[in-house]
Amino acid sequence: MRENNKKFYITSSIVYTNAPVHIGFALEVIQADVIARYHRLLGEDTFFLTGTDEHGAKIAKAAREQGKTPEEFTEELSKKAKDLKGVLNLSNDDFIRTTDQKRHWPGVKKVWLKLKENGDIYKKKYKGFYCVGCEAFVTEKDLVNGKCPIHKEVPEIVEEENYFFRLSKYSKQVEKAIKENEIKIIPEARKNEILSFIRQGIEDVSCSRLRENLKWGIPVPGDDTQTIYVWLEALVNYISALGYAQDGGRFKKYWPADVHCVGKDIFRFHSLLWPAMLLSINLPLPKAILVHGFITVNGQKMSKSLGNVIDPFELVKKYGTDAVRYFLLREIPPTEDGDFTYEKFEGRYNSDLASGLGNLVARVLTMVEKYCDGKVPKIDKDPDTHPLMIGEKKAWKDLDKHLVNYQFNEALSSIWRFITEADKYIEESKPWQLAKEGKTEELNWVLYGLLDVLHQIAWQTYIFMPDTALEIAKALEIKKLLVKNPNYKDSWTNIKPGTKIKKGKPLFSRLE
Repeated sequence: MRENNKKFYITSSIVYTNAPVHIGFALEVIQADVIARYHRLLGEDTFFLTGTDEHGAKIAKAAREQGKTPEEFTEELSKKAKDLKGVLNLSNDDFIRTTDQKRHWPGVKKVWLKLKENGDIYKKKYKGFYCVGCEAFVTEKDLVNGKCPIHKEVPEIVEEENYFFRLSKYSKQVEKAIKENEIKIIPEARKNEILSFIRQGIEDVSCSRLRENLKWGIPVPGDDTQTIYVWLEALVNYISALGYAQDGGRFKKYWPADVHCVGKDIFRFHSLLWPAMLLSINLPLPKAILVHGFITVNGQKMSKSLGNVIDPFELVKKYGTDAVRYFLLREIPPTEDGDFTYEKFEGRYNSDLASGLGNLVARVLTMVEKYCDGKVPKIDKDPDTHPLMIGEKKAWKDLDKHLVNYQFNEALSSIWRFITEADKYIEESKPWQLAKEGKTEELNWVLYGLLDVLHQIAWQTYIFMPDTALEIAKALEIKKLLVKNPNYKDSWTNIKPGTKIKKGKPLFSRLE
């Protein structure tokens, strides 16, 4: 909990712009945001990247269906994805687009030429299954009843002369890196899954398409009859955004990535193809890959045909940013599939936010206003001896333990146990009775402790629900939390007696 000189680089995946973003990607960028905010509060020099993946056959097809050019189509969807920063209150430091010819393309070309220079790219004729949904060639063993298990569609049979990447050459090195946790795959089940996949045997992979069949992409350097395979060039975003092409200071400072946050449908590319590419061009491997599951809606997969796609923009408009952040982090298991229903959402909202945190803050501030002239009361005892301090310290300890393991739901559970403990303390200490009996010293002691609980909760909830934390900070005049880059170490300073409390509007109004 102190300032240090460590760097921390975290990325989400870059969202594919074939359709508007939904809450599945919102979950991912919120998870990444929590991790980034946590490491900033640890005093680490943190860089958080997100962006959009804008090339490929699927995007070209979707654009045609809407009567738009790929440029027009991706411009609209990329802007929408970029707008998530404000809507979800994300703290990303950069946003990269794969159509950016000044920032992304030079990095891709540099990687391609290095792969080729190292003898890891060659040309051959190939016939195989191609899943447009995955934007990838698949083998027969990948299919279930002849269909892609993710997109439930029969893949196309494609016969072309393409460039290939020698993935097989690096499979053993990648396997060793994963097995020994040089690349830590979270959760363990995904680690075992990719190791099992590698042991079945890895073949070289196509890394280009004929340009006459796919014009929407980056041309192969020195061969304008070919387009670079969308996955190979998309993965480069993690270094192109840092200025890899120029070997810039930001790249030297932040690479390798400390964590890549990705969905389970694309984690193979990140845990096999990406490390192999990095080994070929002699760059350090990412340290960890955090893999989340899918969000279903009422037990069904989200799809346009079912009309059950949840729009994060609409959800925030209806319930507020922090309510959406809270639900996704608390209700959806961080590394497993989770289900969304409006009933669950509103249940969490009313029980945890309105009746839980919101009610505690309102009760305490109202009592301070009523019994202490709206000021932090003076006490004669050491605040560290307050009975609520035990719960405070346990909440901090649990918070750190769970966040190190990316257990966002468990971290929030520990905070809410602390909130429940504070509510119980109010009922047991009966401040209203102390005021009625004129026991001012005891009353001040009780209310000071409760105000300090709110102080600690403001810090503890900041990385999860920043706006809510800042509203509590404004009420308590916690200036350290109101600066642009608050530091975790300041959470342990005590609130000051005599400080005027600014009671605002309720944090969360109950939904009827």
